[in-house]
Amino acid sequence: MHRHDQPTVATAILPEWIESTVDFDRVYTDDDARIALAIELAKCNIEHASGGPFGAAVFDDAGSLIALGVNRVEPLQSSLAHAEIVALVAAQRKLGRARLNADGRRYMLAASAQPCCQCYGAVVWAGIDALLIGARAEDTETLAGFDEGPLPSDWCGELQRRGIRVSRDLRREAACAVLASYAARGGTLY
Repeated sequence: MHRHDQPTVATAILPEWIESTVDFDRVYTDDDARIALAIELAKCNIEHASGGPFGAAVFDDAGSLIALGVNRVEPLQSSLAHAEIVALVAAQRKLGRARLNADGRRYMLAASAQPCCQCYGAVVWAGIDALLIGARAEDTETLAGFDEGPLPSDWCGELQRRGIRVSRDLRREAACAVLASYAARGGTLY
């Protein structure tokens, strides 16, 4: 990763291991490669004891990595520092606009786990056209003990009615393994 690829605010938020782990020049050609990166980020985040078991990445329609995020709630003492929020803020800063797809291009968010109620709202307002999800909310709650908050009963349908494609259970087993690993370490790294 080159320092100019991530905005200053996100660089200050992201752990240092990101620079040696992620290739920002790589093109992620399909959903499998995109969700694999999000899950790898989640795994590395707990292995480096730099946050919770969640990773996310924003891609453009060509498969270029725009920005990424990992959960930094505890290290930053901020309930807003979810992986999806960190990735969306970094993408917004990098592209210079709040609504990513305002340029007519399509953007997708790959998340190692189903977004919680906070991140669900952010997906709607950030101009995301596709959402790729690894683990389900029930996996996150059961395996790692997180409260994902209230979502509409047909949350997936609500997103799709807004033109956001949702793909679930992508590499779900691998995403669940990260959650289980986090729980096995005591559910906290701090």
